[in-house]
Amino acid sequence: MISRQPYAPTPHSYVPNTTLSATINLDEEVKLADTRAERDLQDSLAEIFSIIVTLDELEKAFLKDAIPEADYTEICERSLKQYKSLVADETVAKAFVGLEEFKAKWDLEVPRATERIRVGMPSTAVNASSGPAPATVAASGGTSGTLILEATQDFITFLDALRLGLLAKDQLHPLLTDVIQSVNKVTDRDFDNRGKIVQWLITLNQMKATEELSEEQARELELDINSAYQGFKSTLT
Repeated sequence: MISRQPYAPTPHSYVPNTTLSATINLDEEVKLADTRAERDLQDSLAEIFSIIVTLDELEKAFLKDAIPEADYTEICERSLKQYKSLVADETVAKAFVGLEEFKAKWDLEVPRATERIRVGMPSTAVNASSGPAPATVAASGGTSGTLILEATQDFITFLDALRLGLLAKDQLHPLLTDVIQSVNKVTDRDFDNRGKIVQWLITLNQMKATEELSEEQARELELDINSAYQGFKSTLT
């Protein structure tokens, strides 16, 4: 004879809600936002998520020599520009809060992208070559003179901006970016105080757009960039 065991209900037995079931249309598209503004915000946050993940994968590929340096630089610069443009929007910035908060919310483990965003430049712009020095543009003639002139003008323009009292991040960062980019077109050799340019770019990159340097910082920045300018000129001799 088979003994019947009494039915033991689970702690959270499911009881269908016929009223709720009747109101759900499985063929109906689920709306994630009710207004155009909400949709735009969600699209922007989704794009930021995609950029962060892309940057992390890009850094991994570059470290493995799986992508040409020129392609890496182009994609990285474009991605960073898009990221900065998105988080500069007041509404997006409020929802985004900050990179660390955004990563925690979406459980993102992206150390390489985090560092690249902190620096604000591709690795190729930050790191000077440690190998044998290439022939400098000074020795090649032709367009080399133009590149040297552009780099010199960018140094002078930046130093003049400081002397005119321009201290805000959105005023100085683009000018200093021009300096490092024009210098890299002339030579990939390291030179005295080149690292100062990079460090100040990182400092400015971490400031808010309208945040200003103190007078003491401005004096230190002028001294460092002037020293870097002298170091740059020494590579041309």
